[in-house]
Amino acid sequence: MNGHELVSSSPRQSKTSATDVNHFVLTFENNRFASALFGQFDENLKLIEQTLHVEARPRGNSVAISGDVLATNQARRALDYLYGRVQTGASIEVSDVEGAIRMAVAADDQLQLPTMEKKAKLNLAQISTRKKTIAARTPTQDAYIRALERSELVFGVGPAGTGKTYLAVAYAAQLLERGAVDKIILSRPAVEAGERLGFLPGDMKEKVDPYLRPLYDALYDMMPGDKVERAITAGVIEIAPLAFMRGRTLANAAVILDEAQNTTSMQMKMFLTRLGENGRMIVTGDPSQVDLPRGVTSGLVEALQILKEIEGVSVVRFKDVDVVRHPMVARIVRAYEAQTAVPDQSLAPAPRNG
Repeated sequence: MNGHELVSSSPRQSKTSATDVNHFVLTFENNRFASALFGQFDENLKLIEQTLHVEARPRGNSVAISGDVLATNQARRALDYLYGRVQTGASIEVSDVEGAIRMAVAADDQLQLPTMEKKAKLNLAQISTRKKTIAARTPTQDAYIRALERSELVFGVGPAGTGKTYLAVAYAAQLLERGAVDKIILSRPAVEAGERLGFLPGDMKEKVDPYLRPLYDALYDMMPGDKVERAITAGVIEIAPLAFMRGRTLANAAVILDEAQNTTSMQMKMFLTRLGENGRMIVTGDPSQVDLPRGVTSGLVEALQILKEIEGVSVVRFKDVDVVRHPMVARIVRAYEAQTAVPDQSLAPAPRNG
């Protein structure tokens, strides 16, 4: 069990309810790894306690877990997975603990996930480069990473904060490091500039940098900064405004189109037909955040309809529950979605008298 053993397990009946209460002690072989697992001032165990409503009491390299049978087993799965990560040299952040808890709970929500082995152990999809390893933090992220591994064209759609763009760039960086592709091409429609960038100062990279900053941030997170700079200079990582993609065939490349909801129908068709031999395309966007002029159809929305039955195309849809940023972001997303679902009557024109 990833370096720990079950010392004791003694289910007992709660005195205050008919719900079974479970109690067991997990002992980890390596004191240093156990300390890293528990977190500074046991913050990781406290997060598990608060989220799953269990008790997790550390003592040396052991932790006693008690509470509802279902919740304690979820805590066990999360700790088992996180200890395995610590053993590989990975650091454990709060977001990693939150992700492990989400995935442990998902196993009991009857979600059909390839990450679950008889509901006993987590085996989450990962993206690895020399600098960093990222593991899925929600069931949808897990499905997304597996879709990236399986399909030549993947659509990742949903609200901000779900990791769809970050994971796309991370996967492209992994392909580049492994030699599976020769280059990475990052593209985004510059709606704010109307795709007419000539009046902006600087060279092409300087003109489009503001629009591609989220992609850059993910690149620098996955690869050393000097390597990113050298790759950009050498054209191995290319910044290509969508309007400049016309007429190209993108072979042996990982191509990412971000903010795709702001493409027109013609732009999306043009982009998708650039796919060349041994190429990978990842299209990300949020159909609820279209900035196109009124009456102009979003190329992303249209493509999702047209290509939904095409072999080799995967569509992964993220929801507000997949938001992995600050918890407030998820609440903001839900609030806006609720507002969209129920039109604000205060914005409606007042009825005429008579």
